[in-house]
Amino acid sequence: MADPRVLGIVLAGGAGTRLAPLTADRAKPAVPFGGVYRLVDFALSNMANSGILKICVLTQYKSHSLDRHITTTWRTSTMLGNYVTPVPAQQRLGPHWYTGSADAIFQSMNLINDEDPDLVVVVGADHVYRMDLRQMIAHHIEYGAGATVAALPVARQDAKAFGIVGVGSDGRSIQNFLEKPAEPPPLPDSPDESFASMGIYVFDTKVLTDGLRRDAEDDESRHDIGGSLVPLLVGDGGAQAYDFLTNQVPGQTDRDHGYWRDVGTIDAYFDAHMDLRTVEPMFNLYNSRWPILTHTPALPPAKFVHDNGDRVGRAIDSLVSNGVIVSGGLVRESVLSPGARINSWSLVERSVIMHNTTVGRHAVVRDAILDKNVLVPEGAQVGVDKEYDRARGFVVSPGGITVVGKGQEVPQ
Repeated sequence: MADPRVLGIVLAGGAGTRLAPLTADRAKPAVPFGGVYRLVDFALSNMANSGILKICVLTQYKSHSLDRHITTTWRTSTMLGNYVTPVPAQQRLGPHWYTGSADAIFQSMNLINDEDPDLVVVVGADHVYRMDLRQMIAHHIEYGAGATVAALPVARQDAKAFGIVGVGSDGRSIQNFLEKPAEPPPLPDSPDESFASMGIYVFDTKVLTDGLRRDAEDDESRHDIGGSLVPLLVGDGGAQAYDFLTNQVPGQTDRDHGYWRDVGTIDAYFDAHMDLRTVEPMFNLYNSRWPILTHTPALPPAKFVHDNGDRVGRAIDSLVSNGVIVSGGLVRESVLSPGARINSWSLVERSVIMHNTTVGRHAVVRDAILDKNVLVPEGAQVGVDKEYDRARGFVVSPGGITVVGKGQEVPQ
């Protein structure tokens, strides 16, 4: 198939309850990440950099900020027929919302019918990674697959937390697809590893639409792509796995080759941020050959002021966004989003500080995530005493990360 017509679908309707309170006022794909991005920007950047420029983003849960971000940021050339458009749940097939990821696409079948693509690429909106989807499409075409699932080798002892792709002796023909199995099937050439599904799929259009109709008619189905649709297609014998580690992205480093993170929990989200701010990051945001695209607000450069005794404005091993002012405070191993203000004699350490949050004088923030517009008053502490944080009503993750929700003022 030469130059197939490709439609991209981004599944962005998830509630993201495990990321609460960051998802109390927004959809999971709209959660800020890495200072200036939203989680959805990674999926959309991979599609755009791969030349997939007709993209529908299926939304549902608390979608306003996500819709606004997409419509104001992701604008392409309409003259060339390109678009990135948010598509809310429309109840086209009756008075019910999406019941799963497969049902979301089935209820939005008009998008596929209108575009009439040869292939449909479906990705989730809440993972951090780089991927040249053209290479996966080429693999899909080469082996004549009806459906191709991107998979990442993981240690078998860790595989119980994933959807697992069991493959035949050729290493790519899918024999079974198992959700969080107690005994994950090993890879043919690596018995200590299993293939974990990444939630990235390529479908022949007819295979997808026929499969979605059959799944919709099954009252026992959960109507998910991984849990329902892919096992159905595996039974037809036309499903293939694509090894993500074979994917080569321009400008990648040895450290971030094969990097993929599911940031669906507070601890995973925090750890992914800590990946970013090291000297040699696990995920390199500075790859200009495969940029992560977004809109950055019109704010002035970051500013560091005061150098008088113990009143020195500085940031070490940290990412600092535009509009930030570090005024006589110390920032270590942290990520600061646009407009954050760190005042004199304060300490911010191993933390994620989101947009327009203020840390007052002599305050301490450690091992914490502060959402947008949070106020930490003078002398207050966050993340220092976890029991005290819980007593004040803050979420503390199993890994010991304190989270302060959007717009809150930290009590003294």
